Amino acid sequence: MMRKHPNAKPSIVRRLAITVHGVVQGVGLRPFIYNAARAARLSGWVANRSDNVRIEVQGPTDALDAFVDALRNCHPPQAKIDAIDLSKTACRDDPAEMFCIRASVDTGTAVAPRPTIPADLATCEECLKEIFDPAARRYKYPFTNCTNCGPRWSIIHALPYDRPRTSMARFTMCPDGRAEYENPADRRFHAQPIACPRCGPTLKLLDNHGKETAVGPAALDAAAEAVLAGRIVAIKGLGGFQLLADATNAEAVAELRRRKQRPDRPFALMMPSLDEVRRRCEVSEKEALALASTESPIMLLRSCEPSHQPSPKGRGGFIATAVAPSNPYLGVMLPYTPLHHLLMAAICRPIICTSGNLAEEPMAITTEEAIERLGAIADVLLTHDRPIVRPVDDSIVRIFSDGVQLLRRARGYAPLPIGLGFPCPTVLAVGGHLKHTVALALGRVRETHHAQVILSPHVGDLIHVRSVEVHRRAVCDLVEFFEATPDVVACDLHPDYASTRYAEALSAEWEVPLVRVQHHHAHVAACMAEHRLEDKVLGFAWDGTGYGADGTVWGGEAILCEGAEFTRVGHLRTFALPGGEKAAEEPRRSALGLLFEIMGDDATKYAAGWFKPAELNALLSLLNKKVNSPRTSSMGRLFDAVAALCGLLRLSSFEGQAAMALEFAADKDETDAYPLPISADTPAVADWEPLIRAVLADLDSGVPIGRIGGRFHNALADMALSAAKSVGYEQIVLSGGCFQNAILTERVRASLSKAGFLVYTHRQVPPGDGGIALGQLAVAAWKNTWPLAASQPVTEQKHVSRHPG
Repeated sequence: MMRKHPNAKPSIVRRLAITVHGVVQGVGLRPFIYNAARAARLSGWVANRSDNVRIEVQGPTDALDAFVDALRNCHPPQAKIDAIDLSKTACRDDPAEMFCIRASVDTGTAVAPRPTIPADLATCEECLKEIFDPAARRYKYPFTNCTNCGPRWSIIHALPYDRPRTSMARFTMCPDGRAEYENPADRRFHAQPIACPRCGPTLKLLDNHGKETAVGPAALDAAAEAVLAGRIVAIKGLGGFQLLADATNAEAVAELRRRKQRPDRPFALMMPSLDEVRRRCEVSEKEALALASTESPIMLLRSCEPSHQPSPKGRGGFIATAVAPSNPYLGVMLPYTPLHHLLMAAICRPIICTSGNLAEEPMAITTEEAIERLGAIADVLLTHDRPIVRPVDDSIVRIFSDGVQLLRRARGYAPLPIGLGFPCPTVLAVGGHLKHTVALALGRVRETHHAQVILSPHVGDLIHVRSVEVHRRAVCDLVEFFEATPDVVACDLHPDYASTRYAEALSAEWEVPLVRVQHHHAHVAACMAEHRLEDKVLGFAWDGTGYGADGTVWGGEAILCEGAEFTRVGHLRTFALPGGEKAAEEPRRSALGLLFEIMGDDATKYAAGWFKPAELNALLSLLNKKVNSPRTSSMGRLFDAVAALCGLLRLSSFEGQAAMALEFAADKDETDAYPLPISADTPAVADWEPLIRAVLADLDSGVPIGRIGGRFHNALADMALSAAKSVGYEQIVLSGGCFQNAILTERVRASLSKAGFLVYTHRQVPPGDGGIALGQLAVAAWKNTWPLAASQPVTEQKHVSRHPG
């Protein structure tokens, strides 16, 4: 035993009070802290609170310094620590005190809960090994998890994060499970959702009328056999029901499309392994890392299988073309729960794994809902008895040259907070109309002086009564979960959106201000909030539709933004949409509107083959009389029109279908660009007429569609550069649904960057309407920012919940 140097000074004993802020619950942080303190022979305790993790720790100064350093730099990977507050406190003279994990502290209404828990986490490697190990207690158990993986946001009712506050409360741990839970050396030490075959949830297989046909492992085997037999299976997944079918069986895919009433929109695929993905798709290293991450999103990957191929059955069979019709990309994910892993091991081929709903309805999350709503779609249902607290759909991402871009923010990403970078009141933003999300800013944060924004998982389009109900539940869920007292409500400027009407009702009920935010201003503001941009920004907001400040339909906008204020400095030349919103479903109507603007009734020269004679005459009558033909500056409708002129698509079954067809057809090597001049007016107008005349001339000359598509995309990049040079501001934001187009985004960004502009695109929220709520919230926050200097302390306030009625 080493003896101390006789002149060594005795180490000073101190006691620290430590508060850890951030995503710090449900990530194994308390077990980590416990083991680190015990290893250093420190005394004290750790406990979850509604808004943080609290520690008191005592010991020699050098050991405390090492402990704090480990907390900062060696914490579990899923923990996202925003701040660590340290203060000295009185030492306890108790030689028997051992470091322990105390019961969680519910702070009640004194302090509102903070965003301290992670999103749901994909299965970790250790749990994956267990479920395929015949000697393991959890062999083939579909609800296996630990501190590093498993359900979180989809099962929690309230904070602090403890089992009694989750949907696992109904399952009492067996002695073996309790031993793991209480063993500091076990990776399930204080893992709240843990379960095993003796004490956890159980699978059941039902027919489509709800009659039970199998239980446990037999239910899983029967479900896999049903998929292999070409049947459609509904399974209760992590955050809702999903519909499964054999992706290599053309008949099964066609039947799923017929029953689900989804004629063309691509289906998502689940593949058994990364090797299988690489066999069927082009996969970069960045894409492989994202696929295998704890977020485990759906990744858009270019297929490397031959197109228009037959679909032989079996593991080596091609993916049916009807999975993603006329689309060179596949939406692919890997199994992310033990249930998915076990199913894929039994099926051994790619399967469709799509949301459990009919057409545009929301996902079913209860077995009763699934029987009622999916009974006509699925042949059998694989369900279980662990309740889903809130719906969480799969996220969708795409890799661009500068990183991951979210196209749908849900599982794996929500509810991770987005920092605003400034203090603000508590703001609720209810979103727009399509690809809906809800946002809540938790202001008055004493420890950082910065507000944090919680964005709900993807809700969907508010075009169905059930979707409107889910939207309202999402609002209630955020407000009640975080015990928030909104000071401001924000919504879209459109007066007839269901979300707007709900915001008006909440504002009146709570007697708080209502901030109406113009749609494209919200797009740009969302990207500004992500990147914490403060100076003036020129934003290109390009999408299909948005209610303009002048009451017309906007969509091809250049707007100058500075905080809560914006100025429209440019837009596309407007044109009429015969039949109004119907044009979004019929690109041929947008094309007719453009041609009529140029040549009047002579547009029939091109449009006669697109409509029946009576239809065309009726539409020309609308245009001539200026009846039910709203004018628009929409970039999305310009894409639709060019796609229709090129013969790519004249009728669409989902939003963006025609624009996608034009993107996929475009020749990436084309360097020429069509003319798209900008006027010197205020606001400036980008005149598409020379572009359209050039397209028509190229079509008459037999120029390949790929070159036409390439020249069109290049014209938009040139136009953006001209507009940016004219305005003269360095910071440029690209936002709106059109910037989900990879060719457009890369070419506009490259053109602007080469000219020395600083170009910002979305990273934490989608560029489309899934990011609108964040932008609404940011504008409302800028309008209502509390007059607090960064150096001023913010008084902790008592929160009284306002539950939406």
